[in-house]
Amino acid sequence: MKAVIYNGPRDVRVVDVADPQIEQPTDVLVKITSTNICGSDLHMYEGRTDIECGRVLGHENLGEVVEIGRAVYRIKVGDKVCLPFNIGCGFCRNCEKGLTGACLTVAPGQAGAAYGFADMGPFQGGQAQYLRVPFGDFNCLKLPEDAAEKEDDYVMLADIFPTGWHATRLANLMPGDSIAIYGAGPVGLMAAYSAMIQGARQVIVVDRHKDRLKLAEQIGAIAVNDAEHDPVEQIMELTNGRGTDKGCECVGWQCHDHGGQEIPNLTMNNLVKTTRATGQIGVVGVFVPQDPKSPDDLMKRGQIAFDIGNFFFKGLRMGSGQANVKAYNRELRDLIHADRAKPSFLVSHRLPLEQAPDAYKNFDNRIDGWTKVILKPNE
Repeated sequence: MKAVIYNGPRDVRVVDVADPQIEQPTDVLVKITSTNICGSDLHMYEGRTDIECGRVLGHENLGEVVEIGRAVYRIKVGDKVCLPFNIGCGFCRNCEKGLTGACLTVAPGQAGAAYGFADMGPFQGGQAQYLRVPFGDFNCLKLPEDAAEKEDDYVMLADIFPTGWHATRLANLMPGDSIAIYGAGPVGLMAAYSAMIQGARQVIVVDRHKDRLKLAEQIGAIAVNDAEHDPVEQIMELTNGRGTDKGCECVGWQCHDHGGQEIPNLTMNNLVKTTRATGQIGVVGVFVPQDPKSPDDLMKRGQIAFDIGNFFFKGLRMGSGQANVKAYNRELRDLIHADRAKPSFLVSHRLPLEQAPDAYKNFDNRIDGWTKVILKPNE
C-alpha cells in the first residue's frame, strides 16, 4: 500500500510499504478514506522528536472496516468508523476510568499509545491506504448514516475536536465565562469553537496568523494579533483589567514571540498574567520531557521557567495532558449528526496522499490559507 513515512527532518515521502495484517483476534483493518495532518505531526516533521525513519505517520484517521479478527463482536465489515488517536485496551485501570490517553496495556512499560507518533508505542500511522486498529471493538467509533456526507466533520473526532473540547474542560469552563485561548491553530480554533458551543460569553483567541484569526472571528471569537500589540495588554483591556475567567494553552513548547524567537514559557506565563485570580487554565499544547534541539537550556531538559509566584498568589488552578478522546467523541459525534457542530469549517485543503510532502511543507511554513489539511489516501 501507499503510505507517508518519516525520512528525516523536513523529509516525508509517499512510498510503498507492507499492507497491515490482522495480528490479534481483537484487531480490525480499516481502509482509510480521510486522514489529517496534525499540528503535533510538525514536531516530528521538524526533527524535534526521536521518531525513527521509516515510520508511517498519521493519528487522525477515519475509514471503512474491511476485515475483523475472530474475537471482534461489535464492529462489522462495512462500518464507517473514526479512530481516536490514543489507542486504549478498554480494560486496564486507566481505561476503565475513561483515561484512555494513559492506557497501561497497549504499549507495555509506559502509559499511553498512539498511531504513528514518537514515544507513543510501535504502532504505524494512518496516513496510508490501510490501518491496523488494535482492540477494534473498543477503539472504533461507529459513524451514523450521514458518515459520507459529513466525513470532513467526523474525521475531526479523531483528535482536534475532542482535544479542543478537552482544553476547555481542563479549564472547567462554565456557561457565561470568559476565556482566552492562546494559539489559533486547529486545536486552538477547536477550543474556541467548543467554548462557543458551551456558552462562553467572551472568547478571545491569540495568534499572529491573520488567516487563522479570521476563522476565529467567523465563529464569534475576538481575535488578538500578538504581532501588532502586546497580547497581555489587549486581553486586560478587553476584560476591564480583570483578566479572563479561564484560559487555554494550545501552542506548546515551540511557541514564538512576535519576532519569531522560540520562547517555550511565553504562552504559559502570559496565561498566568491574563487569567483572573482563582481562575483555571487548561494546557493541551504539547510539552515534551526533553528536547535536545531546543534553543532554550531549560527546555532541553523538558523544563520551563514558570511564573509560579503569580500562579500561587492568584490562586490559579491548572489541568494538562493529552485528551482522552473516548471521553468526548460519542457526544461530539452526536452534535455533528444533529447539525449542532460543524468542525470542518477550518479545513483548507483536501488532497490525495501523493501531495503529502508539499502539504507538510506548506502547513509547517504557515503559508497563508493552509489551516487544516485532509489527505484522501484511496481517491
